[in-house]
Amino acid sequence: MGHEGMAVAAVRYLRTVGPPEPYRNGSYSPEADEPPHRPALRAVRPDERRPDTKASEAAAADTRRLRAVLGHFCTGVTVISALDDDGAPVGFACQSFSSLSLEPPLVSFNVARTSSSWPRIARAGAFCASVLAADQDALCRTFAVSAATGADKFAGLDWTPAPATGAPRLAGALAWIDCTIHAVHTGGDHLIVLGRVGALDAGRDVTGPLLFYRGGFTTLAAP
Repeated sequence: MGHEGMAVAAVRYLRTVGPPEPYRNGSYSPEADEPPHRPALRAVRPDERRPDTKASEAAAADTRRLRAVLGHFCTGVTVISALDDDGAPVGFACQSFSSLSLEPPLVSFNVARTSSSWPRIARAGAFCASVLAADQDALCRTFAVSAATGADKFAGLDWTPAPATGAPRLAGALAWIDCTIHAVHTGGDHLIVLGRVGALDAGRDVTGPLLFYRGGFTTLAAP
């Protein structure tokens, strides 16, 4: 099996594990929107995280140009967080978060296949996206550090459990979106994660959003 096939096999797609009780007693209707249980999912294995070919100098130059040009597209910044198998909070900074669908209510984000935080979030089957405010750039830098360093990103951080999943929602965020993982797809060196919204709300809106533009942080100019 090639590397791409291995990645596809390792991505945590929705699938059931045995017939849950609602199926056995006939209470689940096939017309229902979703099965009334959390699906079992798998994460990308550590040996599948890195591409199996080394980029040539020309390819590296193309990558730099791609990053530089696409950096002109300004985005907001979020922290994607969850509670791992041991109940410990885990999270990473993410600028690719986006709304996707109203019916059903879906959002999406992209995560690098090399991420050391993602497998822990994937096993949780749920996450909360906290939309960062303009004065939370230092917080974003904290969550941009790889979990592989062993740093405790949540040390001294104020957070509360989101109501639908219990995933951490960060204090001071502009908004939060509490989700279960709906599907995961491969996209080159990243994974495309779809989340089904279970709860959400807006927080404070005093400073405006934190924005990422051309490799750095910025904010909206005062109207």
